[in-house]
Amino acid sequence: MAHKYSELPAEDKLDTEPLEIPAKRSVWARISLFVLSPLLLVTSILVVAGIANVISGRPALSQLTWFSHAPRASDGQFLLGVGKADITGPVVEVEFMGYASLGQIGTGLRQRIYSRAFIIGDPNNDDDRIVYLVLDSAMGDIAVRNGILEGLAALGSDYAVYGQSNVAVTGTHQHSGPGAWLNYLLPQITSLGFSTASYQAIVDGAVLSIQRAHESLTLGTLAYADTNITGSIDANINRSPYAYLANPADERAQYEYDVDKGLTMLRFQRASDGLNMGVLAWHAVHGTSMLENNTHVTGDNKGVTSYLFEQAALTDPTAAPGFVAGFSQANVGDTSPNILGAWCDDGSGEMCTFENSTCAGQTETCHGRGPEFQKLDLGVSSCYEIGRRVFVGAQALYNSFDSVSTPVTDSSVKSYHTFQDMSFYEFPLPNGTQVQTCPAALGYGFAGGTTDGPGAFDFVQGDNNTQPQNPFWELVSDLLTTPTPEQVACQSPKPILLDIGQMSVPYAWGPNIVDIQSLRVGQLIMIISPSEATTMTGRRWRDAVAAAAVSKSITTTTPKVVLGGPANTYAHYAATPEEYGIQRYEGASTLFGPWESYAYIYLSTSNIQYLASGSTSQPAAGPTPPDNRNASASFSLIQKNVVVFDNPPIGNSFGQCTTQPNPSYSVGDVINATFVGANPRNNFRLEGTFTAIEMLVNGAWTQVRDDNDWSLVYTWTRTNTILGYSSVVISWETESYTQPGTYRTVYYGDSKTPVIGSIKSFVGYSGSYIIG
Repeated sequence: MAHKYSELPAEDKLDTEPLEIPAKRSVWARISLFVLSPLLLVTSILVVAGIANVISGRPALSQLTWFSHAPRASDGQFLLGVGKADITGPVVEVEFMGYASLGQIGTGLRQRIYSRAFIIGDPNNDDDRIVYLVLDSAMGDIAVRNGILEGLAALGSDYAVYGQSNVAVTGTHQHSGPGAWLNYLLPQITSLGFSTASYQAIVDGAVLSIQRAHESLTLGTLAYADTNITGSIDANINRSPYAYLANPADERAQYEYDVDKGLTMLRFQRASDGLNMGVLAWHAVHGTSMLENNTHVTGDNKGVTSYLFEQAALTDPTAAPGFVAGFSQANVGDTSPNILGAWCDDGSGEMCTFENSTCAGQTETCHGRGPEFQKLDLGVSSCYEIGRRVFVGAQALYNSFDSVSTPVTDSSVKSYHTFQDMSFYEFPLPNGTQVQTCPAALGYGFAGGTTDGPGAFDFVQGDNNTQPQNPFWELVSDLLTTPTPEQVACQSPKPILLDIGQMSVPYAWGPNIVDIQSLRVGQLIMIISPSEATTMTGRRWRDAVAAAAVSKSITTTTPKVVLGGPANTYAHYAATPEEYGIQRYEGASTLFGPWESYAYIYLSTSNIQYLASGSTSQPAAGPTPPDNRNASASFSLIQKNVVVFDNPPIGNSFGQCTTQPNPSYSVGDVINATFVGANPRNNFRLEGTFTAIEMLVNGAWTQVRDDNDWSLVYTWTRTNTILGYSSVVISWETESYTQPGTYRTVYYGDSKTPVIGSIKSFVGYSGSYIIG
């Protein structure tokens, strides 16, 4: 980025009102419309069975070498590295991942998305190293993780230290990025299959971010500190408080809030000059600020927080060049950024029902409201505001870090990883009672959706009636597979809608095998969760791991435990048994039955010895989950990233500005320019940009904004499919800190030639305009 902000105003807000897109039916309930239609289901299966999508070879990434003899470390020092790389895949014509809304097809870009990599190593033992990835994606996934591990292996011996046990792949859980890249069939169906291009953009960017972190490795120190995101910067609420109240009253009394308001920050500081290389933070808030009818790619609220923090670092004298700020999810399951609560959009002016979030018995009109919901801008203003609030709290903590932080004094770095099959897995509860988990299944409350994205038809949250819910949907469910009596009993009181763990035609619909992984750096332990842990699940899990670390003398000082996810293999939710009994969305989406959360806790605590300083072994690898990349089908040319051709209209040329900006504007205005376009799927411009704003400085045009900036929006529209025409609108929502001056808007594109099929780059410029 060429521009640097001397100040990021705390009250900067967007006040534009883009055209509304009619609301779509939401969340996985859309599977009711698509997956659960018998005719379409059979058609989908036939198509999948007949069309094999072979994953293309991965482009070679240049091999880097690192110093063979590290400087001698003093006590409390680590090898530290940070890196960041672009993972923005197809921004148009591909469904977004998160809401599973058939109508949420990308039309452009508001903010590029990234992989942020953090490497920590024991300077006295090259084999003891960890990689924590924070992807601006809906979740970590086994297909992506496999690709990352393969990419690292291909880089040669310098990267052999990074592998199955010590690479954690977490997602920020944003719901506004390109989809079609997950391993299992269920999430592929609404995105019309698997897109190799979408998948590869994430994998290659993640590997590149690790390369950059590896290349930056140097001796440094770590410290952590906590703050609360509350009061005027409150950023999350519990979207299922009725289920939360099912937890024991004496347990709830230990906590002030029904969600965790805390933010934990880990600071990476370079020893050579004392500069800060980056921060890795954990805070729980769903990435659902951008609404399900938004069709511009963003990193959602966590993307905003990282963006603001990294921009502030550009003028921070304590920050090293290349400063990276990663904001990882924590126990996010029942949190929401829609902090004004859930209201009925039916004209009644009433809040949704407390027990099941309905309005007049239906879910469709019950929606959570963000802090700026009245702006009617698809969640843009609320998203920015939630991200800004977390940034304000995090920045205040960072500014006082030396006086409030705790150093990580033990240089021991350890990790473990194993796979666990959760199908009828038996284990003891803390009181000694034997229980078991179940093959994966989703309940009726899952199809009811959430207040962040409500369901449809007659599905509602909180429905744990084991009697037939609706004869039609009962028939549809049975056509897919009929749960065995053992599965029904295991999952009780969940009424099973989709028995995905026992559906394998044409390949696995959902995971039964999950990653069990933890990382340790001194007294800091990181639980890596494959599921979205609810607030109380996360609290119990952290407390149990901390107690086990003390009892097994894993740490030399009081342990600090954080939880990051959803990671590695996406396994939906992990509600407490009490919340599971209510069967709201979170409980109905807890795949492995009522004891799933306790299974995770047991597996973490029973493997904790592998985090001991003297440990040199790993648990048994466990069963290998299915790798569906080569089996996954693409149902359309779009998923195969095939652009037929582009053409400019007669008399026009690519990049020509057909609608010019006005001659002058005031700060706060929206500046639009329209260009003759080409399909951005021709070139994702990774590490580059589709858009730019240039300012005339001392007679030379200087870039001051690009795709990374929240306020610069790229919208692509196909205007004639047969002739290959398209247009691009670039909108600059000028910020309060915009400097007066002369500017122009720039469009970078790539067109595909008819017949020949070659890709040619071009650039277009608007006329100049003045901002006074």
